[in-house]
Amino acid sequence: MDFRGKPYPEMSTYKRATLDEEDLVDSTGDDIYPSSPMQVNVTLLHGRTPTCWPERTPRERKLLFLVCIVSVGLFISLITTGVFYKQTHPGLCLTEPCITVSSAIMGALDRTVDPCHDFYNFACGGWVKSNPLPEGKSRWGPFSNLWEHNMLVMKHLLENTTMKGLSKAEEKAQRYYQACMNEAKIEDLGAKPLQELISQLGGWALTEPWDKDNFQEVLQMVSANYRTSPFFTVFVSTDSKNSNSNIIQVDQSSLGLPSRDYYLNKTANAKYLNAYLDFLVELGVLLGGSKETSQTLMEEIVDFETTLANITIPQEERRDEELIYNKMEAKDLTTLAPAVDWMPYLKEVFAPVPLNESEPVVVYAKEYLQKVSDLITKTNKSLLNNYMIMKVVRKMVSILDHRFQDAEQHFLEIMYGTKKSCTPRWKLCVSDTDSALGFALGAMFVKATFSDDSKAIAENMVAEIKWAFEDSLKYVKWMDSETKKAAKEKADAIYNMVGYPEFIMNHTKLDKVFNDFEVVSELYFQNVMQYYNFSARVTADQLRKAPNRNQWSMTPPTVNAYYNPTKNEMVFPAGILQAPFYSRSWPKALNFGGIGVVMGHELTHAFDDQGREYDKDGNLRSWWKNSSVEAFKKQTQCMVEQYGNYSINKEPLNGRHTLGENIADNGGLKAAYKAYVKWIEKNGEEAALPALGMTNHQLFFVGFAQVWCSVRTPESSHEGVITDPHSPSRFRVIGTISNSPEFSKHFGCKADAPMNPKHKCELW
Repeated sequence: MDFRGKPYPEMSTYKRATLDEEDLVDSTGDDIYPSSPMQVNVTLLHGRTPTCWPERTPRERKLLFLVCIVSVGLFISLITTGVFYKQTHPGLCLTEPCITVSSAIMGALDRTVDPCHDFYNFACGGWVKSNPLPEGKSRWGPFSNLWEHNMLVMKHLLENTTMKGLSKAEEKAQRYYQACMNEAKIEDLGAKPLQELISQLGGWALTEPWDKDNFQEVLQMVSANYRTSPFFTVFVSTDSKNSNSNIIQVDQSSLGLPSRDYYLNKTANAKYLNAYLDFLVELGVLLGGSKETSQTLMEEIVDFETTLANITIPQEERRDEELIYNKMEAKDLTTLAPAVDWMPYLKEVFAPVPLNESEPVVVYAKEYLQKVSDLITKTNKSLLNNYMIMKVVRKMVSILDHRFQDAEQHFLEIMYGTKKSCTPRWKLCVSDTDSALGFALGAMFVKATFSDDSKAIAENMVAEIKWAFEDSLKYVKWMDSETKKAAKEKADAIYNMVGYPEFIMNHTKLDKVFNDFEVVSELYFQNVMQYYNFSARVTADQLRKAPNRNQWSMTPPTVNAYYNPTKNEMVFPAGILQAPFYSRSWPKALNFGGIGVVMGHELTHAFDDQGREYDKDGNLRSWWKNSSVEAFKKQTQCMVEQYGNYSINKEPLNGRHTLGENIADNGGLKAAYKAYVKWIEKNGEEAALPALGMTNHQLFFVGFAQVWCSVRTPESSHEGVITDPHSPSRFRVIGTISNSPEFSKHFGCKADAPMNPKHKCELW
């Protein structure tokens, strides 16, 4: 994941604010992995010896004697055959896990495809054919499959109210989940909780004549109490140029649709805009407005949001952190964007922390703030109010009765091309509990699934990957020696967080974190409001504290990983340290190709086009020589062009927008492979998997590719091209391996084969 907080899309969840991704595959099921003759032999060798001499007649004894002779002969024959097989196949792993995973890998392959022509289809063609999109999913792959597994684990933990020895925080997680599952109460309340909330905010023109001068008050309330960001977003995070302190930060806000492109390219995105408008109109009707009033009001909102989209800066133009970092005092915001009463606003958002006009603030969207201030000044105050209320309404849809959820589901079906389905209520509730009390739920998850030795093994792998990356630095020709030395120091200093933050295993510390979060058993809407209130206080509390390594951006069950540049740390939650990324019983080739590449990916983020701007202490500053900066930009231009030449459904990728993730993918693969080769040098060649006919070097690359096997709707692919900083799965595979000489060597690819181009992009 890149440090701006965008996860691997394949790892997305059902979390309330990020609706997207979406059965548990039985890895030993007969319908998936056919039984092997080798398993039969093992059963026989470990079976109980039959009794040959019970009380029988002489004739029966004679017959049984012959049977026993034949049986012993067969037994000896089987042993002899097994020994001979072992002698003729000395390098095969014939354990049950090896046979099982070999079967899975074989089923995912498409042997009719030349790996040197199209490695993604070679590695994933069989998987794609046997994995049609599950109903209701916009995409499907190993990431989403593992998240479904983790969700089931969490469901059982949250529903097991007879568990003993739980902390107060863990009990709160169970109560929060139970309130979410109380559909009868939610249906009984209907739209009333949200209607009352809107009334408390001062109402809107949907249901009554409205003519008030309360813009500043409503902006403060929706931002402080309900964590919405109508025109801009304000938050607390580490100061990029002073990593030992937190600071208030201001940036441009998100829109109702996933990207500005949906609004600006109206011809290509007409069906999405129409679906969005219809969705908003339906919400208005559900909240008591007439169809005509709702239609008029929502059309105005979409038009206003289109204007906002026009002044929003595209993400690819915001990749140079040093260029967009603007530090100032709070009073300077009034000059920059006078439409907002900044001091009352900031004091309300960060209450009860005392603030004054000299409070330092970092602005990441200076030009945008100027334009949005002008837009606020010239826009009708009723429209501004309607827009702010609608931002709150959108946030509350999934916590209301089924009518609101059905409306949202219909919108998402069009938006992401999913087939109509009914998502089980428990999935929404598990995910929302993970959002609100994820570290309390995470403590339960870790105790149920994650062992200390798994943590130790993962930490050792991280060390091996780090060695490989640092060793490769010696051979980087475009970087000067002084900068290279500083780069090694930064890599040495990267802090690794594996599994879970330590505090969650201590009841006292965990309870202290959630002490101020009140959870009641029956009122789900009230619990969510309490969470927003609690979250606001936690955010404000961080402002006067130093950044804390024990504060994770992901909960332990999450199937993801990330690098944080201001802490110079990598985080690998327990949720991803499982098959298909890692299994202690698999060949190392698969583990290095799976979780090893993920580890290398996150490490390389420290040296991508954004991460490289931060030094070993997490400070944004110029620590490279200018000659190496220019050489870096020249080297990366190769990847910008390479990935920009790929397209999906005739839609070209944005090589600039995806640059950071492409750098990380390429660096991650290279580091993981180098670490695997080093492991072989130290430990010797490992046994190969049976039936595949592959070397373990080939298995490494196949294992890497099969992690990215996926199916996706055209609509979801379109959304990914527009919004996602990661390349689509297919190009995460072929883009990296076509830059790998080691891949072509082990698969015997001829010069200029599609997967072995003469000109390769190389950075780290």
